[in-house]
Amino acid sequence: MTSPRTPTETSAGFASPALGWLLVLPALLGTLISLVLPTVQTILLSLQSVGITGPSSFVGFANFGQVLGEGAFWKALVFTLSLAVMPLLVAVVVGPLLALALDRSGGLPRRAGRIVLSLALVTFSPVAVAISWMGGLRPDASGLATLAEGLRDPATAPVTLQLVTAAATFGVVCALATMVFLPALRGGTVSTAMLAVGALVALAMVAAGLQTFSIGLAMTHGGPNGSTQTLSLVQYTYTFMVVRIGLGATVATVIGVILGVLGIAAVCVAAASGMRITIVPRESVRNPDATRPGSGSKVIVGVVALVVFAAVGLVLTWPWLSALFAPVQAGSAAPSGLRTVVNTWAPALIGALVSVGVAYLGALGIGGLRPLGRRSEWLLLAFAPWLFVGIGPLSVADWRLIRSMGLIDSFVALIQPILVSVPALLILTLLCKGLAARTDKDFLSGVVLPSLPMAGILALAVTLVNGHDLLWPLLVAQDPGLATAPVTLLTRTTASSYGATWPDIGLATPLAVVAVALIGLVAAQLLYLDRLAITVGGSREDAPPA
Repeated sequence: MTSPRTPTETSAGFASPALGWLLVLPALLGTLISLVLPTVQTILLSLQSVGITGPSSFVGFANFGQVLGEGAFWKALVFTLSLAVMPLLVAVVVGPLLALALDRSGGLPRRAGRIVLSLALVTFSPVAVAISWMGGLRPDASGLATLAEGLRDPATAPVTLQLVTAAATFGVVCALATMVFLPALRGGTVSTAMLAVGALVALAMVAAGLQTFSIGLAMTHGGPNGSTQTLSLVQYTYTFMVVRIGLGATVATVIGVILGVLGIAAVCVAAASGMRITIVPRESVRNPDATRPGSGSKVIVGVVALVVFAAVGLVLTWPWLSALFAPVQAGSAAPSGLRTVVNTWAPALIGALVSVGVAYLGALGIGGLRPLGRRSEWLLLAFAPWLFVGIGPLSVADWRLIRSMGLIDSFVALIQPILVSVPALLILTLLCKGLAARTDKDFLSGVVLPSLPMAGILALAVTLVNGHDLLWPLLVAQDPGLATAPVTLLTRTTASSYGATWPDIGLATPLAVVAVALIGLVAAQLLYLDRLAITVGGSREDAPPA
């Protein structure tokens, strides 16, 4: 048996590096078509005065002067960043502490924690949660939901929305952070790995906060009196409400530049730290106490931490739970629930399979076959500016493309036009890198097969994100027959003036979809994700401790 490879070796023993470049090619083309070109078009639109119809005129940087010269833009920027403060603290403080408690408590509490975390992930829908928190939906609203009353006063609306956003996202943010920090605790060099992972989590949280759209639109529409406008809502208003496409593209460009800097910083952290993801032998996971015995006090701490997390999460999601089980009044139920489910989840799944599939091929090339040797992961810099970019900053250019192709109000238009998932590319590349460095098997059995489950997990994650997105289907489908669940909930809530009827909140999280996603995610947690370890540096090539 040959010894495992070190990070200084390439994977030429697997196959020619030329195959690596060939596998990267679809990701490069997908990035060029669906990320680079829309970005360039958005920048060009920001230099023009453009309407829906009629000729455009070049105005240079006048749009930037107008947007950046307005106090409303800077107010929106500050408010947008403020929405990310408390979720950021949850991610970098509560998440690591919960992960540490679960990791040190032993196998059973840790796996139980993973199941609870999975439930928090598959049941989260931004639009449904936001609408549930609107206390004015029901005359008898009480408890935490009454905080929504503060959203009607311009003086208290910003702070109220910050508190509601932090409470509504606590479960999903903490769950994601804990799932990311758990492998870092298993990687051996705990302190260094935790710092590197913490930096990536912090950058990701800031980037996600900058693109806040669904909760703000569903709860306040940027009001009252513009007091809760986020950057994405400013872009949406300029582009699609007052039809000042040049100004909307300007805001999108500014957001895109900030996200690009954050993405480049994240890739530099991952590459410079030598980060990689490996898989712990199954025997070590089944009997973790054989390598790291845990005391009874640690088990108690882990169980108590999990119970506290579940209790806090339950309290903070009570408005959603009460709305979920509230009776739906006559006339407010979906006339075609199956059609809405298909509109929501079929395009979401198709988009996920394409974007993650292309990313997986690129990851096999960069991380598995290592065409540039030990520095191959630096190839991710070509994709880094779009690591954290969602559909929002690209929506101006993409909507114009869909409109020019005559695809508005078509089922095809519901598929998000992003051909490569850059976050999936980064994660899968780090995994393929770790597998290639430690295996003595051939490329198929040593890298491809062990990494396939992660590709499936990421496809599930992207499907959930796409299905709960509000912006893109709101732009491309005005036909009620093509409405997705988030759009349907928003439309009915607005039509009911927050009080006439109680929308079917469960439409956004149908039982069949939640059940399938939960079963798949729990199986992945117990059989695969619980075996992952994140390591940094290149001096330690032993299998990480369980």
